[in-house]
Amino acid sequence: MEISDASVENIHVKILPLSTPILKRGDDLAALLTAAGTLLENDIVVVSSKAIAMTEGTVIDLKNIHPTAEAEEWAQRSGRSATFRQAVLDETKRLHGKVAGGSALAMLTEVKPTGLKGTLLVPNAGLDQSNVPDGFAIGWPLDPVASAKLLRQRLQEKTGKRIAVVVSDSCCRPRRWGVTAFALVACGLDPLSSQIGRKDLFGRPLTMTVEAVADQLATAANTVMGNADQSIPAAIIREHGLTLSDFEGWVKGIEPEEDLFQGAF
Repeated sequence: MEISDASVENIHVKILPLSTPILKRGDDLAALLTAAGTLLENDIVVVSSKAIAMTEGTVIDLKNIHPTAEAEEWAQRSGRSATFRQAVLDETKRLHGKVAGGSALAMLTEVKPTGLKGTLLVPNAGLDQSNVPDGFAIGWPLDPVASAKLLRQRLQEKTGKRIAVVVSDSCCRPRRWGVTAFALVACGLDPLSSQIGRKDLFGRPLTMTVEAVADQLATAANTVMGNADQSIPAAIIREHGLTLSDFEGWVKGIEPEEDLFQGAF
């Protein structure tokens, strides 16, 4: 997926917030999003993974968690309750992962969900206690690909338009302050665009550049979605100049041995 040189000057990207009431289990997310804004042909809808998880009812009640000694140790090292740390350990196991390290604020986990090529490094196995009631935690949908496919299908049925869906989550980056976002899953959009072989301004061919298209869209959408009390779980990206596709799946991760930052920490 590439943007042609001739079309770039005509691109004026719009990012439109989709505001909803506070979401709860059983809510029809597609209906709420289409009520919040008008979807047009070729729109890309970026939606928070936590919003999908909330409506699917996969919120974790920490009262039902029984912490192990390992969880107690992580609570002392990285803060929060031992029950939350046990939930992270449980989720890490569910996602076929391991704890790679930690800090005074979070556990760093390396996960490999079913169907993902490569692995992902994420804090707390994707779990958070923001934007959920006290005593609960929330993570990703149990099957983000299936959730994204269904949401896209429902949105297209309701609107009669061809659209794409990107499921996003907030993230931190090594040695950088601040939160951005990344794409877990893309449906209807190629998440990566290889620029290898394309020439730079001085005619030299690029040798390793791959545009993280879905991640860039996720971060762009996050500028209007926010991470606090905005109650904007999704955003429309319009007039983007991208070509929609038949891709449906996880955004590919990277194998540890291929990681540019391997051994740097």
